[in-house]
Amino acid sequence: MDIGFGIVFDQLVEIATGFLKLLPGLVVGMIVFVLFYCAANGVRLMVRRLLHSSGRPENLGRVLGRLSRWLLVILGFLVALLIAFPDFSVGQLVQILGLGSLAAGIAFRNIFEDFLAGVLLLLNEPFRVGDQIVVGEYEGTIEDIQTRTAAIETYDGRRVIIPNADLLTNAVVVNTAYARRRIEYDIGVGYGDDLEVARQLILEAIDGVGSILKSPAPDVVVMELADSAVVLRARWWVKPPRRASAVDTRDRVLQAIKMHLQAHGIDMPFPTRQILFHDQTEEEDGDRARQREGWPVGPGDAPRPQRIVDMLAQLVEGQRHKSD
Repeated sequence: MDIGFGIVFDQLVEIATGFLKLLPGLVVGMIVFVLFYCAANGVRLMVRRLLHSSGRPENLGRVLGRLSRWLLVILGFLVALLIAFPDFSVGQLVQILGLGSLAAGIAFRNIFEDFLAGVLLLLNEPFRVGDQIVVGEYEGTIEDIQTRTAAIETYDGRRVIIPNADLLTNAVVVNTAYARRRIEYDIGVGYGDDLEVARQLILEAIDGVGSILKSPAPDVVVMELADSAVVLRARWWVKPPRRASAVDTRDRVLQAIKMHLQAHGIDMPFPTRQILFHDQTEEEDGDRARQREGWPVGPGDAPRPQRIVDMLAQLVEGQRHKSD
C-alpha cells in the first residue's frame, strides 16, 4: 500500500515539476496572445477607417476588418503555442495546419466559396446596398451584403437571402446602375390607319406626361406587321431609374396613349379569327372536288355550297322535329 502511494506521489511530483518548467512559457505565451488580440482589434478599426475615408462601402470595411482581425488572432495563437511548448516544432505545426486546412476545406467548401465571393463582390462593387437588381426569379432592393449572403427586399415586401456565390457566377441585372432608364411598350393600330398620324399622336400623349425626360427624347418605331394590327413600340426615358418611377410613368403614359388615340379615331384592334366551314366556298370557285379546304369527296358527287344561315336553320328544324 505504501509502495503504491509512493508511486502516485512521485508521478504527481513529476507532473508538478513539468508544469512549473512550462509555467514561464505559458505565461509569456498568454501575454503574447493578449498582445496579438489587442493588436488585432486595433487593426480591424484601422482598416475600417481607412476604407471609409477612401469612399469604399461600409460593408467592405466591416468584412476586411473582421478578416484581418481573425488572421492576427490565429497568428497570435500559433506564436503563443510555440512559446508555451518549445518542444512543439514548426514542422509538426505545419503538418497539423495542413491536415486541418484540408479537412476544413472539404467540410466547409461551400462556406468558403460564398465567403470568397462576398469579398470579391465588395471589392469589385458591381452593385451596392440600395441598388435594385434582378437575379434569377427574384427582383428587389439590396438590403445588406454580408460575408456569405446578400439580402434583397422584393417589391411585394418579402426578404430573399441569396448566397454570394450565386451572385458572382450568375447573371445579375442592376436596374439602378445608371442615372436613367428606358421604358417601352408595344401598341397595335389598325392596318387602315395612317402610321405617321398614329406615331405623332403617341408622341403627343407621351409628351403630356410631366415626369418623362425630354433628352433623350421619346420615340415610336414600327416593330411588327402582326395578324390583326401594325405594332408600334413607344419608348421613353425616366429618372431616377427605380421601380416606382418606372411603374408610375408606365401607368400614366399608357392611359394617355389610349385616350389620345381613341379621341382621334385611331383603331386599336384586338386579335380576330375567321372560321370557314369545309364546304363554305362559292360554286364559281371551280372544281369543288379538288379544292384543298374541302373534305375528300370520295366516289360520289361533291357537295353543293351551303350558307351558314341555311345550315343553322336546318339544325333548328331538326331539333324541333326531335322535340315533337
